[in-house]
Amino acid sequence: MKNENVITFGCRLNSFDSQVIKEKINLKKFRNIFFINTCAVTKEAEKQAKKKIRKIKRENPNAKIIVTGCSAQINPTNYKKMDEVDLILGNEEKFKFEKYLNLLNNNSNNNIVVNDIMTVRETANHFIQGFDKKARAFIQIQTGCDHRCTFCIIPFGRGNSRSVPIAKICKQIKILLNKGFKEIVLTGVDLTSYGNDLYDKPNLGKLVKEILKKVKNLERLRLSSLDAIEIDKNLIDIINHEERLMPHLHLSIQSGDNTILKRMKRRHSREDVINLCNNLKKFRSNIVFGADIIAGFPTETNEMFLNSKKILNECDLTYLHIFPYSNRPNTPASKMPQIPNKIIKERAKILRLEGNKIMQKFLKEQVNKKHKVLFESETEGHSENFVPIKILSKHKIGEIIEVRGKKIINGKLISQVM
Repeated sequence: MKNENVITFGCRLNSFDSQVIKEKINLKKFRNIFFINTCAVTKEAEKQAKKKIRKIKRENPNAKIIVTGCSAQINPTNYKKMDEVDLILGNEEKFKFEKYLNLLNNNSNNNIVVNDIMTVRETANHFIQGFDKKARAFIQIQTGCDHRCTFCIIPFGRGNSRSVPIAKICKQIKILLNKGFKEIVLTGVDLTSYGNDLYDKPNLGKLVKEILKKVKNLERLRLSSLDAIEIDKNLIDIINHEERLMPHLHLSIQSGDNTILKRMKRRHSREDVINLCNNLKKFRSNIVFGADIIAGFPTETNEMFLNSKKILNECDLTYLHIFPYSNRPNTPASKMPQIPNKIIKERAKILRLEGNKIMQKFLKEQVNKKHKVLFESETEGHSENFVPIKILSKHKIGEIIEVRGKKIINGKLISQVM
């Protein structure tokens, strides 16, 4: 069975979960079953999942379709209404799907198997053998979230924060390195809360330090999205001085306006983010930052929106994820005065255009500079600070080669091997 039978929407953590399912499918040699691993962050993500389900059924009328992931966990009846769906599994049950396959041929109403995710106390104990491309791999170090941002529904899809012990993380990394991977990305729902639930309460900085100490042959380590206010002193020291930790951080900022941040129930101010970026640049000149920004949060005035636009330049945010605000049912933000959808889309467009300008400026600065590129295809890959690089000659996937930037074409740094 090909990996196309597991369709993933949403975050890198979902990609890890999907890999667990793929390997189980291949091991058991299941046939004619499709898994849709859904996302609940936005209405659009749920809309795309439903569209994909209908397409799969049209093209494979005899196939069985299992829907799982955060959207299925939070609102399973949303998919129960679809004639194309045969089984709905929660975020815990998806790792035990073999137990529920007998329900696929059951036409009764009992095709929903979703528990109370808030009762789950441990992370799923799975080791994966790899991803489709042998260059970069995502691994789960944490799932769930103890915070309750007013716009976010994900804690109700993932549960409370739960961490994977350091020893298991190091073992998983070693498995992937032995399979040929050169770069590991640590991923989770709330990465900077890592370790709060473990016995000795190790923080993210201690975890990264232990990984780099115990896995000597790991060449490149990356971190996924971080909460700016919760980056601990250990981690800041490692970011500043450890070359194997890549100089590219993605920050969960969400807004550049302090009033909106308070209404979002975020824990940082715009000044916290600016100070963090400026301080890290002092020690590591090639570090770059990405960010999540929500456009059109309820009550956002034009002045508040302009503060979000300003922070893009104040922090030199290059790799942006701009989200038009999506009203999630039963969240506190859904009860606040809403911004017209037309204005939300306009603001998201303005932020993307501004982000593109900053990105183009950043790319031009990389011309004539040296970069170490990890090849993810025969001709393309990313540098240490995630510059998209293209080489005219062919190279082995997973190879790391030093190059020099020559010119920018279509958002990529065309480079030459040193």
